[in-house]
Amino acid sequence: MESLGNIILYFVIALAIIVFSVLTVTTRQILRSATYLLFVLFATAAIYFQMDYPFLGAVQIAVYAGGIVVLFVFSILLTHQPGKDAQRIESSRRVLGAIAALLGVGACGFALFSYANFCGRQLQEAHSWDINEIGQFLLSTDKFGYLLPFEAVSVLLLACIIGGVVIARRR
Repeated sequence: MESLGNIILYFVIALAIIVFSVLTVTTRQILRSATYLLFVLFATAAIYFQMDYPFLGAVQIAVYAGGIVVLFVFSILLTHQPGKDAQRIESSRRVLGAIAALLGVGACGFALFSYANFCGRQLQEAHSWDINEIGQFLLSTDKFGYLLPFEAVSVLLLACIIGGVVIARRR
């Protein structure tokens, strides 16, 4: 059974992730938004460290918090005037954004709560893997061996490209 301290720490970190995520998308100053995103990524790394996945926590800090946020900040400073506030979002776009957010939360909730039903005992076995087994699986030359790292890198690069294009777009 987990200690009360770990449970309290988990809820504090989860609350920080939620608060800074909301602040990331609601602030009208883009540098503040990038700073709040950095806090979200550090809190996510803290969750990994709490779950005894130090490798994932270190990768989270090095790649996402270190690399991606710095890339965003440099692109913001090079292409945008950070002192100017963005325009207010129209009311109709807010409603559409709220509907899309609720649909996304519903889809994530369904996936989270139905995962154990689809996988059965695999969910419990996943926690017993160590770093060596994960590394062997991700970098094996067997069928689908390099698929996960390839897809993860491609999605990450696509997000960076889209973010760069949106930030660099001139009005």
